Amino acid sequence: MRKTSKTEIRNIQQSGGSYYITLPIGIIRKFGWQERQKVTVRAAPGKKIEIKDWKK
Repeated sequence: MRKTSKTEIRNIQQSGGSYYITLPIGIIRKFGWQERQKVTVRAAPGKKIEIKDWKK
């Protein structure tokens, strides 16, 4: 993993029919997320991806 200033560079990987990236542990801890927690993922404007807690 390389760092450029405050940005961490990640690779897109494939498993079966899905693509995934790993998230830095610091970000996971900052948001208090845990393994197997449900989140929502959506395409945001400007070639960005938005990940949020899933709320029922």
